[in-house]
Parts: sequence; C-alpha cells; structure tokens
Amino acid sequence: MNIQWYPGHMTKAKRNMANDVKLVDIVIELLDARTPYSTQNPDIKKLTAGKKRLILLNKSDLADTNVTSQWIRFFRSEGCEVVALDSRRRDAINLVRQAIYRLGEEKREKDKKRGLTEIRAVKALICGIPNVGKSTFINTLAGRASAKTGNKPGVTKGNQWLTVGNDFLLLDTPGVLWPKFEDKNVGLHLAMIGAINDQIINLEELSMELLTFIDNNYSGLLEEKYNINKDELANEIEAADQGILGVNPRALAFLTLIAKARGCIRKGAAPDYERCSKLLIDDFRSGRLGKISLERPKADK
Repeated sequence: MNIQWYPGHMTKAKRNMANDVKLVDIVIELLDARTPYSTQNPDIKKLTAGKKRLILLNKSDLADTNVTSQWIRFFRSEGCEVVALDSRRRDAINLVRQAIYRLGEEKREKDKKRGLTEIRAVKALICGIPNVGKSTFINTLAGRASAKTGNKPGVTKGNQWLTVGNDFLLLDTPGVLWPKFEDKNVGLHLAMIGAINDQIINLEELSMELLTFIDNNYSGLLEEKYNINKDELANEIEAADQGILGVNPRALAFLTLIAKARGCIRKGAAPDYERCSKLLIDDFRSGRLGKISLERPKADK
C-alpha cells in the first residue's frame, strides 16, 4: 500500500516558512509521539537548520511510554530540547515554557552585551505536519482559543503571531507535508494517525496493515481488547489462508473476528469489513487499544 498526499497549498506554505524562519530565535516542532520519524518533515528540518530547536512529542498519552523515553534520548543526542506531552493538559505547559526559556538564554546574553536594558521577547516559530495537535497546543499554551482547531488535516490556513505572556512571541504556521514519501511506511504511519485525508485511503487495506503491526509488536493485545478466543482465531486463520491471495491470513482473521465482536455484520451474516476498519482505526487513534508506538529510533532498533 503506497500512500502519497501533497495538497497544492502546502507549496506556498513551505515558501512562506523559508522567509518566516529568518524572523525567529528558535523553532518549536510538534511531532506525534507514536510516529516521531514519520511526523518530522525533512523539508522543515532543512529550512530551520542552524536554529535552536525544541521538539514536542505530542499525544504522548497515546504512545508506548518506554518507546517515548527512547525518542527523548534520541532527540537529545541530536542537541534538541525535548518535551513529551499531551497538548490538552496545562500541567505540561510549564515544562515547555522552561525549555523555551533555556533556549532563549543565548539571545538574552547577546542583548545584554549590546547594552539593551529592556529584555526583548523570544520569537519562536511553531511548525508541524497536519493533525499533530499544533492548534490545540497553542490554545492550551496561550490559555485561550487563539488558533482554530479541528480533527481534519490542514485546518490552519495562514500564519499568525501570538503573544504568550511577557516571555515570547509565537509564530504559528500551517501544517506542511513534503512532496514524496521515499519510505512507504511513512505514508502508512501518517495515514494510521490521521495525518492524511481518509477519503484518499483504502481503509480496509490500512486496517490490515495496522492489525499486522499490532499483532507483531504487541502480542496478545488484540485478543485481549476484542475478547478473541484462540481457538476461534486459529479456525479463522485456516479459513482465511484459503481466501484472497496476497492478504495476510492472520490479519484477515483478526478483522473478521473484530467485525463480529463489534457487530459489523451485513445481511447474510457476512462481515462488514469497511465499517469494521473504520471502527478499528478509530479505536487506535483514540487510544482505546492502549498505548501503542508505531516507530522506534533507528539506534534502538
């Protein structure tokens, strides 16, 4: 399954960011804690090269805690400040403010040496791909509805400066992807977390990929969450093995049994795979399946 998605407006947003980054002292990049590799836009990394960086591993409440710790070590080894957080909770905001303060220390020292008596606010550019929770984070940080939020990729359309207390100015930017995913797993993972428009995706194929990943990396989780009997699973795997070529029989067996468990049945008692796929993906995205990380740092693989 090869997924590519690059709406035309993102080209303009990328050009604007190239100019905006010249105006700021630091860059704050939001990544999804479940998929830090896939949600880190390589174009953004190039555009912001040379700037001090703060990496926010958002939605950490949905990610595997042990894997998130690996990512924190990884990004710190690259010289970045890192904070793992749930952007809806204000208790993580102080950690973010402290990290921004540390990153702004060099600027404050330069201002003092230049004889500036008034401490100027640190200017930060905040960026990230669509649907990583950037607008929600900004609203929590500012303590008001400063940025429009939504559950669809690409809600923020234009750039806007926000004043956050007396500490710093924040430049919001639209979510930007890059023109081509060289690694097919990047497209898959972005689709799984909802960073790509569901309307262009075959959700049944995506659900099979997700089931295969969970089964391989979180053994027993699917059986537990959907109350799947091992004997039933074995029977369905045997039946699925005689079915569609190129389909993982074990994943198909899981999808069939989950459809029955969730009441996704068509007339004639046939499983409604389309409806079941939507429910399964929503269970993953919402955290109802538990804390799952789709990626680990290469150094820890």
